[in-house]
Amino acid sequence: MFDLNSTGTNPIIAALTATQPCTFAVIVGIEGPSYRPLGAMMTIFASGDYVGTLSSGCVEADIALHAVDALADNTTRVLRYGVGSPFFDIELPCGGGLEILLIPNPDVSVLQAIEDNRSNRRSCTLEIDFNTGTMSLANNEETARLEASIKIRLDPEIRFLVFGKGPEAETFATLVNSAGYPTYLLSPDAETLKTGSRIGCRTIRMQSRTVPNGVGVDYRTSIVLFFHDHDWEPPILQWALKSDAFYIGSQGSMRARNSRDIELRLMGVRETDLKRLKGPIGLIPSTRDAGTLAVSVLAEVLADAMKL
Repeated sequence: MFDLNSTGTNPIIAALTATQPCTFAVIVGIEGPSYRPLGAMMTIFASGDYVGTLSSGCVEADIALHAVDALADNTTRVLRYGVGSPFFDIELPCGGGLEILLIPNPDVSVLQAIEDNRSNRRSCTLEIDFNTGTMSLANNEETARLEASIKIRLDPEIRFLVFGKGPEAETFATLVNSAGYPTYLLSPDAETLKTGSRIGCRTIRMQSRTVPNGVGVDYRTSIVLFFHDHDWEPPILQWALKSDAFYIGSQGSMRARNSRDIELRLMGVRETDLKRLKGPIGLIPSTRDAGTLAVSVLAEVLADAMKL
Protein backbone atom coordinates (compact mmCIF):
# COMPACT_ATOMS: atom_id res chain seq x y z
CA MET A 1 0.00 0.00 0.00
CA PHE A 2 1.27 3.45 -0.86
CA ASP A 3 -0.46 6.69 0.13
CA LEU A 4 -0.45 9.63 -2.25
CA ASN A 5 -0.69 13.13 -0.86
CA SER A 6 -1.80 16.31 -2.56
CA THR A 7 1.27 18.41 -1.80
CA GLY A 8 4.22 19.35 -3.96
CA THR A 9 5.88 16.01 -3.11
CA ASN A 10 3.35 14.01 -5.16
CA PRO A 11 5.28 12.52 -8.12
CA ILE A 12 2.10 11.75 -10.08
CA ILE A 13 0.93 15.37 -9.99
CA ALA A 14 4.48 16.41 -10.87
CA ALA A 15 4.40 14.17 -13.98
CA LEU A 16 0.96 15.42 -14.99
CA THR A 17 1.90 19.08 -14.70
CA ALA A 18 5.42 18.78 -16.11
CA THR A 19 6.44 21.28 -18.79
CA GLN A 20 9.25 18.99 -19.96
CA PRO A 21 9.60 15.24 -20.63
CA CYS A 22 9.98 13.06 -17.54
CA THR A 23 10.79 9.57 -16.32
CA PHE A 24 8.75 7.77 -13.68
CA ALA A 25 10.78 5.74 -11.14
CA VAL A 26 9.22 3.08 -8.90
CA ILE A 27 10.61 0.76 -6.23
CA VAL A 28 9.76 -2.71 -7.55
CA GLY A 29 11.98 -4.83 -5.33
CA ILE A 30 13.27 -4.68 -1.76
CA GLU A 31 15.78 -6.97 -0.08
CA GLY A 32 16.25 -6.47 3.65
CA PRO A 33 15.49 -3.10 5.30
CA SER A 34 14.36 -0.12 3.25
CA TYR A 35 13.69 3.54 4.00
CA ARG A 36 10.78 3.60 1.50
CA PRO A 37 8.09 0.97 0.81
CA LEU A 38 7.52 -1.20 -2.23
CA GLY A 39 5.72 0.94 -4.80
CA ALA A 40 7.21 4.27 -3.70
CA MET A 41 7.48 6.66 -6.64
CA MET A 42 9.63 9.46 -7.98
CA THR A 43 9.41 11.67 -11.08
CA ILE A 44 12.60 12.86 -12.78
CA PHE A 45 12.54 15.61 -15.39
CA ALA A 46 14.77 15.96 -18.46
CA SER A 47 16.65 18.68 -16.56
CA GLY A 48 17.63 16.17 -13.86
CA ASP A 49 15.40 17.78 -11.24
CA TYR A 50 13.06 15.42 -9.45
CA VAL A 51 10.06 15.13 -7.13
CA GLY A 52 9.78 12.36 -4.54
CA THR A 53 12.35 10.12 -2.86
CA LEU A 54 13.16 6.41 -3.02
CA SER A 55 15.78 6.27 -0.27
CA SER A 56 17.10 8.37 2.58
CA GLY A 57 18.84 10.52 -0.02
CA CYS A 58 21.73 8.24 -0.95
CA VAL A 59 20.69 7.15 -4.46
CA GLU A 60 18.38 9.85 -5.81
CA ALA A 61 21.10 11.77 -7.64
CA ASP A 62 22.28 8.59 -9.39
CA ILE A 63 18.71 7.58 -10.24
CA ALA A 64 18.24 10.99 -11.82
CA LEU A 65 21.29 10.46 -14.07
CA HIS A 66 20.00 7.08 -15.28
CA ALA A 67 16.47 8.48 -15.67
CA VAL A 68 17.72 11.19 -18.04
CA ASP A 69 19.53 8.51 -20.08
CA ALA A 70 16.38 6.36 -20.15
CA LEU A 71 14.45 9.36 -21.39
CA ALA A 72 16.95 9.95 -24.18
CA ASP A 73 16.73 6.27 -25.24
CA ASN A 74 12.99 6.04 -24.47
CA THR A 75 13.79 2.64 -22.96
CA THR A 76 12.45 1.09 -19.77
CA ARG A 77 15.17 -0.24 -17.45
CA VAL A 78 15.69 -1.64 -13.95
CA LEU A 79 18.40 -0.38 -11.60
CA ARG A 80 19.67 -2.23 -8.56
CA TYR A 81 21.32 -0.60 -5.55
CA GLY A 82 22.82 -2.14 -2.44
CA VAL A 83 23.02 -5.93 -2.19
CA GLY A 84 23.87 -7.38 -5.62
CA SER A 85 24.30 -3.98 -7.28
CA PRO A 86 26.92 -3.31 -9.99
CA PHE A 87 27.32 0.20 -8.56
CA PHE A 88 29.95 -0.66 -5.95
CA ASP A 89 30.61 2.98 -5.07
CA ILE A 90 27.00 3.60 -3.98
CA GLU A 91 26.06 2.12 -0.62
CA LEU A 92 22.71 1.91 1.14
CA PRO A 93 23.22 2.77 4.83
CA CYS A 94 20.43 0.35 5.76
CA GLY A 95 22.39 -2.54 4.24
CA GLY A 96 19.54 -3.77 2.06
CA GLY A 97 18.90 -3.90 -1.66
CA LEU A 98 16.61 -1.89 -3.93
CA GLU A 99 15.35 -2.46 -7.46
CA ILE A 100 14.14 0.67 -9.24
CA LEU A 101 12.08 0.55 -12.44
CA LEU A 102 12.54 3.54 -14.77
CA ILE A 103 9.67 4.35 -17.17
CA PRO A 104 10.39 7.18 -19.60
CA ASN A 105 7.39 9.15 -20.83
CA PRO A 106 4.85 7.41 -18.58
CA ASP A 107 1.25 7.01 -19.73
CA VAL A 108 -0.40 10.27 -18.65
CA SER A 109 -3.91 8.88 -19.15
CA VAL A 110 -3.27 6.26 -16.47
CA LEU A 111 -1.61 8.82 -14.19
CA GLN A 112 -4.63 11.11 -14.62
CA ALA A 113 -6.97 8.26 -13.69
CA ILE A 114 -4.92 7.69 -10.53
CA GLU A 115 -5.09 11.38 -9.66
CA ASP A 116 -8.86 11.41 -10.28
CA ASN A 117 -9.21 8.52 -7.85
CA ARG A 118 -7.02 10.26 -5.28
CA SER A 119 -8.90 13.55 -5.47
CA ASN A 120 -12.19 11.66 -5.06
CA ARG A 121 -10.74 9.59 -2.19
CA ARG A 122 -11.04 6.26 -3.99
CA SER A 123 -8.49 3.46 -3.76
CA CYS A 124 -7.08 1.90 -6.91
CA THR A 125 -4.28 -0.44 -7.98
CA LEU A 126 -1.60 0.44 -10.52
CA GLU A 127 -0.09 -2.44 -12.50
CA ILE A 128 3.21 -1.95 -14.37
CA ASP A 129 4.91 -4.33 -16.80
CA PHE A 130 8.68 -4.41 -16.19
CA ASN A 131 9.62 -5.11 -19.82
CA THR A 132 7.52 -2.50 -21.58
CA GLY A 133 6.67 0.00 -18.87
CA THR A 134 3.00 -0.42 -19.79
CA MET A 135 0.76 0.95 -17.01
CA SER A 136 -2.85 0.03 -16.31
CA LEU A 137 -5.35 0.18 -13.46
CA ALA A 138 -6.51 -3.06 -11.88
CA ASN A 139 -9.17 -3.83 -9.29
CA ASN A 140 -8.41 -2.91 -5.68
CA GLU A 141 -5.73 -5.53 -5.15
CA GLU A 142 -2.93 -5.41 -2.61
CA THR A 143 0.62 -4.37 -3.46
CA ALA A 144 2.60 -7.34 -4.77
CA ARG A 145 5.71 -8.05 -6.83
CA LEU A 146 4.98 -10.54 -9.60
CA GLU A 147 7.41 -12.26 -11.98
CA ALA A 148 7.43 -9.58 -14.66
CA SER A 149 5.21 -6.87 -13.20
CA ILE A 150 4.18 -5.15 -10.00
CA LYS A 151 0.81 -4.21 -8.55
CA ILE A 152 0.73 -1.13 -6.31
CA ARG A 153 -2.32 -0.33 -4.22
CA LEU A 154 -2.84 3.41 -3.95
CA ASP A 155 -5.01 4.67 -1.12
CA PRO A 156 -6.21 8.18 -0.27
CA GLU A 157 -4.41 10.03 2.49
CA ILE A 158 -5.38 9.77 6.12
CA ARG A 159 -7.76 12.67 6.75
CA PHE A 160 -8.58 14.38 10.05
CA LEU A 161 -11.86 15.90 11.19
CA VAL A 162 -11.07 17.88 14.34
CA PHE A 163 -14.05 19.07 16.41
CA GLY A 164 -13.71 21.35 19.40
CA LYS A 165 -12.54 24.70 20.66
CA GLY A 166 -9.63 26.15 22.56
CA PRO A 167 -5.90 25.34 22.73
CA GLU A 168 -6.19 21.54 22.51
CA ALA A 169 -8.19 21.63 19.27
CA GLU A 170 -5.99 24.38 17.84
CA THR A 171 -2.73 22.64 18.74
CA PHE A 172 -3.81 19.27 17.38
CA ALA A 173 -5.08 20.79 14.14
CA THR A 174 -1.82 22.72 13.78
CA LEU A 175 0.23 19.55 14.27
CA VAL A 176 -1.60 17.32 11.80
CA ASN A 177 -1.92 20.09 9.22
CA SER A 178 1.81 20.87 9.43
CA ALA A 179 2.52 17.15 8.94
CA GLY A 180 0.74 17.39 5.59
CA TYR A 181 -2.51 15.60 6.37
CA PRO A 182 -5.79 17.00 5.03
CA THR A 183 -7.33 18.63 8.10
CA TYR A 184 -10.79 20.05 8.74
CA LEU A 185 -11.35 22.06 11.91
CA LEU A 186 -15.00 22.29 12.98
CA SER A 187 -15.86 24.60 15.86
CA PRO A 188 -18.52 26.90 17.27
CA ASP A 189 -15.75 29.23 18.46
CA ALA A 190 -14.67 32.13 16.23
CA GLU A 191 -11.16 32.37 17.72
CA THR A 192 -10.51 28.67 17.21
CA LEU A 193 -11.62 28.94 13.59
CA LYS A 194 -9.45 32.03 13.10
CA THR A 195 -6.43 30.05 14.28
CA GLY A 196 -7.34 27.20 11.95
CA SER A 197 -7.61 29.51 8.96
CA ARG A 198 -4.30 31.14 9.79
CA ILE A 199 -2.44 27.79 9.69
CA GLY A 200 -4.15 26.67 6.47
CA CYS A 201 -6.79 24.26 7.79
CA ARG A 202 -10.15 23.99 6.14
CA THR A 203 -12.56 25.42 8.72
CA ILE A 204 -16.28 24.90 9.23
CA ARG A 205 -18.38 26.96 11.65
CA MET A 206 -20.73 24.90 13.83
CA GLN A 207 -23.97 26.76 14.46
CA SER A 208 -25.40 24.06 16.72
CA ARG A 209 -24.44 20.79 18.38
CA THR A 210 -25.07 18.85 15.21
CA VAL A 211 -22.61 18.13 12.41
CA PRO A 212 -23.05 20.51 9.46
CA ASN A 213 -24.41 19.01 6.25
CA GLY A 214 -21.91 17.87 3.65
CA VAL A 215 -19.12 16.75 6.01
CA GLY A 216 -17.75 13.61 4.36
CA VAL A 217 -16.31 10.57 6.12
CA ASP A 218 -14.70 7.45 4.70
CA TYR A 219 -12.61 4.53 5.96
CA ARG A 220 -9.43 6.66 5.81
CA THR A 221 -10.91 9.42 8.02
CA SER A 222 -10.08 10.06 11.68
CA ILE A 223 -12.51 11.98 13.92
CA VAL A 224 -11.17 13.59 17.11
CA LEU A 225 -13.11 15.75 19.59
CA PHE A 226 -11.56 18.36 21.90
CA PHE A 227 -14.38 19.87 23.98
CA HIS A 228 -14.27 20.91 27.62
CA ASP A 229 -18.03 21.43 27.42
CA HIS A 230 -18.92 17.77 27.00
CA ASP A 231 -22.54 18.58 26.13
CA TRP A 232 -21.34 19.17 22.58
CA GLU A 233 -20.07 15.61 22.22
CA PRO A 234 -23.02 13.14 22.15
CA PRO A 235 -24.69 14.32 18.90
CA ILE A 236 -21.33 14.48 17.11
CA LEU A 237 -20.27 11.06 18.40
CA GLN A 238 -23.63 9.51 17.52
CA TRP A 239 -23.09 10.72 13.96
CA ALA A 240 -19.44 9.61 13.92
CA LEU A 241 -20.19 6.11 15.19
CA LYS A 242 -22.52 5.54 12.24
CA SER A 243 -19.71 6.38 9.82
CA ASP A 244 -16.82 4.37 8.37
CA ALA A 245 -14.18 6.43 10.20
CA PHE A 246 -11.31 4.20 11.32
CA TYR A 247 -10.62 6.26 14.46
CA ILE A 248 -13.11 8.08 16.69
CA GLY A 249 -11.90 9.63 19.92
CA SER A 250 -12.86 12.28 22.44
CA GLN A 251 -10.78 14.22 24.95
CA GLY A 252 -11.50 13.79 28.63
CA SER A 253 -10.99 11.65 31.71
CA MET A 254 -12.38 8.18 32.34
CA ARG A 255 -15.16 9.82 34.31
CA ALA A 256 -16.05 11.92 31.27
CA ARG A 257 -15.92 8.78 29.14
CA ASN A 258 -18.36 6.98 31.41
CA SER A 259 -20.78 9.90 31.32
CA ARG A 260 -20.54 10.01 27.51
CA ASP A 261 -21.27 6.30 27.25
CA ILE A 262 -24.37 6.64 29.41
CA GLU A 263 -25.67 9.51 27.27
CA LEU A 264 -24.95 7.68 24.03
CA ARG A 265 -26.75 4.56 25.24
CA LEU A 266 -29.80 6.69 26.03
CA MET A 267 -29.57 7.98 22.45
CA GLY A 268 -29.74 4.41 21.14
CA VAL A 269 -26.08 3.85 20.30
CA ARG A 270 -25.25 0.12 20.32
CA GLU A 271 -22.60 -1.41 22.58
CA THR A 272 -20.67 -2.66 19.56
CA ASP A 273 -20.42 0.92 18.31
CA LEU A 274 -19.44 2.26 21.73
CA LYS A 275 -16.43 -0.06 21.68
CA ARG A 276 -15.14 1.88 18.67
CA LEU A 277 -14.97 5.09 20.71
CA LYS A 278 -11.52 5.94 22.11
CA GLY A 279 -11.29 7.76 25.38
CA PRO A 280 -9.25 8.84 27.20
CA ILE A 281 -7.34 9.48 23.98
CA GLY A 282 -3.61 9.34 23.32
CA LEU A 283 -0.78 6.94 24.07
CA ILE A 284 0.50 8.98 27.02
CA PRO A 285 -1.91 8.74 29.99
CA SER A 286 -3.14 11.76 31.99
CA THR A 287 -1.56 14.33 29.67
CA ARG A 288 -2.55 17.93 30.49
CA ASP A 289 -0.25 19.90 28.22
CA ALA A 290 -1.85 20.70 24.83
CA GLY A 291 1.33 20.03 22.85
CA THR A 292 2.06 16.69 24.47
CA LEU A 293 -1.58 15.68 24.11
CA ALA A 294 -1.52 16.49 20.40
CA VAL A 295 1.56 14.35 19.77
CA SER A 296 0.14 11.56 21.93
CA VAL A 297 -3.18 11.49 20.06
CA LEU A 298 -1.58 11.72 16.62
CA ALA A 299 0.64 8.73 17.48
CA GLU A 300 -2.42 6.73 18.54
CA VAL A 301 -4.32 7.62 15.34
CA LEU A 302 -1.39 6.68 13.11
CA ALA A 303 -0.90 3.42 14.98
CA ASP A 304 -4.52 2.55 14.14
CA ALA A 305 -4.01 3.72 10.55
CA MET A 306 -1.21 1.18 10.11
CA LYS A 307 -3.82 -1.57 10.63
CA LEU A 308 -5.95 -0.49 7.69
